[in-house]
Amino acid sequence: MKKLSDSNIKFVAGIFMISIFMISNSCSKSTAYNTPTTGNTGSTGGTGGPGANQVFIQGMAFNPASITVTAGTTITWTNKDAIAHTVTSDSNAFDSGSVKSGGTFSFTFSTAGTYSYHCTIHPSMVASVTVN
Repeated sequence: MKKLSDSNIKFVAGIFMISIFMISNSCSKSTAYNTPTTGNTGSTGGTGGPGANQVFIQGMAFNPASITVTAGTTITWTNKDAIAHTVTSDSNAFDSGSVKSGGTFSFTFSTAGTYSYHCTIHPSMVASVTVN
């Protein structure tokens, strides 16, 4: 049996790594969601995106980034990322504290207005709730 040289081993390893990279990139998830932006239907969202009155924390973003509800509506945020996030009002109206992976936070909006919020751990994550 012929022994492979170091350069041949490196070549074969390189081809293997490129193949793995190409295969992994061809297996991407869809980012399209069935995302409602208004209404108070109380939908649970099923296996797709968030339902009415729900926000998913997923992919280092709030989904949807803006939602409109009527006064008296409770919104529930669900952390679908593998890391913790917060749901923190810019005006100090609410603060979830740290929401671990799989955790939820709910808040009832009783007063009309626009409530901007962010994740204090990841400040680039921003969103808003408009209450009519």
